Amino acid sequence: MTTSAELADRTWRGWMTYVAEASELLAGTLDPGGIVALTAQIVVPRLADWCVAYTTESTSPVYVWHTDEDQSDALKELLAAEGRPSEGPPVPWGNTDLACTIPLVARGRTLGAICVGRAVKFPPDHYELAEEIVRRAALSLDNALLYAEQKATSLALQRSLLPPELPDLPGFDLAVGYRPAGEGAEVGGDFYDVFSCPPGPDGELRWRFAIGDVCGTGPEAAAVTGLARHALRILGGEGMPLPDVVERLNQLIIDEGSRGKLLTLLHGEITESGALTLVCAGHPPPLILAPDGSITDPATPQPLLGVIDDIEFTADVLALKPGHVLFSCTDGVTERRDGDVLLGDGDGLERLLASCAGLSAGAVAAAVERAVDGFSSEPGHDDMAIVVLRANR
Repeated sequence: MTTSAELADRTWRGWMTYVAEASELLAGTLDPGGIVALTAQIVVPRLADWCVAYTTESTSPVYVWHTDEDQSDALKELLAAEGRPSEGPPVPWGNTDLACTIPLVARGRTLGAICVGRAVKFPPDHYELAEEIVRRAALSLDNALLYAEQKATSLALQRSLLPPELPDLPGFDLAVGYRPAGEGAEVGGDFYDVFSCPPGPDGELRWRFAIGDVCGTGPEAAAVTGLARHALRILGGEGMPLPDVVERLNQLIIDEGSRGKLLTLLHGEITESGALTLVCAGHPPPLILAPDGSITDPATPQPLLGVIDDIEFTADVLALKPGHVLFSCTDGVTERRDGDVLLGDGDGLERLLASCAGLSAGAVAAAVERAVDGFSSEPGHDDMAIVVLRANR
């Protein structure tokens, strides 16, 4: 025969399991709205007949949950007429129920409130358990809101590190692709840029492009990304030759000291006649795809930036002929992994590009992105940037 002490112990252990499971559920999401909804569904019907959630931004309920769905609209009308139940232990409210309001407070700030009610008296432990659930919900909600703020900041920073728009290149077809590996919480270390620069001595139009990969992620990598992109634009706007620009950027990164990061960079210039100049500093080599599907590597490998002081870079000069495509990417493409196999192993990228002969720049970029996505069922763990330039005349 079960004694009263054993029954009480069993009941206590059951409630502790309930609270632990509720905490795990609440901690398992970073969606603020989902946490509010989940809190109501945890409380009802175990502790109360209904639950209503408010946030500090809204005077109306953001979520209403009742054991009887048909009563939800009536509960909303009652709340509108009576206002929130008072804080503290449950008291008679709305002529029928016992109800109370429990503030959502975490780390010293009020995030909203949870109102609960029952048609019959609250057992003391039910009210105390509701307070505990709401306290844990507040902590989870605060974490979710902080995460959302951080994510928004990271996304805003990421957008600021990418070019606002691409220039029009008469006679050329241009396409880019960019995808950070994270879900927004981390700023990617990859970047690209395409911009106009002053005409040459003969008045010929010129454009410069860059694609790079900073070692690491987060704010420190973002700082180098911003430094690189703005330095390339400023120095290019002054008409500085490509090798000199890369040398100056290398020195700027080294001068950052411990805040500096290693950077691989492909920097190029294309004129309206198709004259192409390239400097490849530790970056995956660009490839040129001919209309017949043949692939060539036009750039001489040189050291990455941020390592060797006072290094001199040289440029490769050639012509991008009509119908030819210049393809460049970061190692998020070439090092896409499926087990121990990389997409770039065994000339994998070259074979992929050869299958794109005759396609537009946008179609080439899309084909490569599809190949990256389809190479493995596992999500990618590296950022990816692509720049494709096709000469049309």
